[in-house]
Amino acid sequence: MTESGGGSGYAGAPLPYMRWLRAFVGAAPLLMTCVAACIRDAQGRVLLMRRGGEASELWGFPGGAMELGESVVEAAAREVREEVGLEILPERLIGIYSSPEYAFRYANGDAVQVVVLFFECRVLSGTPTPDAEEALAVRFFGAEEEPPPLRLCCQAKLRDAFAWRGEVFVR
Repeated sequence: MTESGGGSGYAGAPLPYMRWLRAFVGAAPLLMTCVAACIRDAQGRVLLMRRGGEASELWGFPGGAMELGESVVEAAAREVREEVGLEILPERLIGIYSSPEYAFRYANGDAVQVVVLFFECRVLSGTPTPDAEEALAVRFFGAEEEPPPLRLCCQAKLRDAFAWRGEVFVR
């Protein structure tokens, strides 16, 4: 996958976008565009991280909300860099996850229905290291292992990561 363009966004764009938008809509349900990264080790295991903050009992793929002025490729690279310290390149789309069943409410009451673009990524450099804020721990998991506690959307992504053969999943 290649990226066209390359601008860093809109001059004066409100960042972070969701926080800016919440000032207008409060806790009302919003669609939130997100990215997630599938990063594999040499054995084909996938990297999961234990989330920080209110979801600290849950694990998931590195990723998060896209900011205004970013492409999905830029968002995935930024989120992975921030959370687990890797430089990556998203190369192929594994799936798109937008089902209302993946909606959730944050502890502060903000409701979201996510639209997640899940990418197969190549590591360019770095060693997986949790940032101790958004990621409390990182670990590679194999298909045969019992997964840690995951949000429903991450459960689907984990299944798809191991079942993926090049066809994009749409869920």
